[in-house]
Amino acid sequence: MPLEIRHLRTIEAVAQFGSLAAAAQRLHLTQSALSHQLRGLEAEYGVNLLDRERGAQLRMSPAGEALLAVAREVLPRIRQMQEELRRRAAGNSGRLRIAVECHTCFDWLTPAMNHFRENWPDVEMDLVSGFQQDPLPLLQSHQADLMVLTAPDAMGCDIVVHPLFAYEVVALVNPRHALAERSFLTPADFLEETLITYPVEDRRLDLFREFLQPAGVQPWRRRHAELTVIILQLVASGQGIAALPAWAVGSYGEKNYVRAIPLGSQGLWQTLQAATTAEQAEQPHMQAFLAEIRASVAANLLGVKDISGL
Repeated sequence: MPLEIRHLRTIEAVAQFGSLAAAAQRLHLTQSALSHQLRGLEAEYGVNLLDRERGAQLRMSPAGEALLAVAREVLPRIRQMQEELRRRAAGNSGRLRIAVECHTCFDWLTPAMNHFRENWPDVEMDLVSGFQQDPLPLLQSHQADLMVLTAPDAMGCDIVVHPLFAYEVVALVNPRHALAERSFLTPADFLEETLITYPVEDRRLDLFREFLQPAGVQPWRRRHAELTVIILQLVASGQGIAALPAWAVGSYGEKNYVRAIPLGSQGLWQTLQAATTAEQAEQPHMQAFLAEIRASVAANLLGVKDISGL
């Protein structure tokens, strides 16, 4: 007779209630069936689990105490997992690991995550290694459950793309810069400028992919900065010009440290998207998180448009 979970439950009940009759009632067994189970286990391993001296109080033998110790370690874990499976079946639990391609996404992602946690406390949330230049392999290898990106490459058939919102990319210049009074900038305006960007491939930058490269324009000098705040500081100091999502300008624009100018007469608008596997897309907590992102962005960010109805 192999050792089974039911044996652990039996020895736990016997220790808890102090009698075979009470333990049997707790386990919905007859006392005879419970005694038979215990004696079968004792016969299998050649040990006594209980001291059965006539008239003596029911006590565990050393072997019984050892088995009880295992029961007290294992059974809570099993019950915890059973409850976790029930919550998952009800759609109230799960795991949400997020990979982010966009440097400035943390400005709106963190508030959305915080609010989501309040309503879905049983969902485990995590950011996968911070900023990712190419998060798609993490999704395909199941190291991430959701990725945020601006210009998705070819997706596999098992990947679902979720449009989040449209945002405007604006040029940023020092208020004393010669371009500061322009109503909008053209690609040619970047030819003689020092352009400050994140240290990523040009195809990952909206400014290059959608504005400069179609016009065949390459700025004469480039400068890189890892952090958004450093880019803003460099522009404010007159070290060059930059282009960022309008939401990222924040207090630097409000205090006139930098000036935001549209790119092109219609402005440069891009779509931020999330991607998940088809399986994750159906999970209630994933659908709730995507809705939370859209609601949080609509309430808190400037320079964005709701595209949830598209």
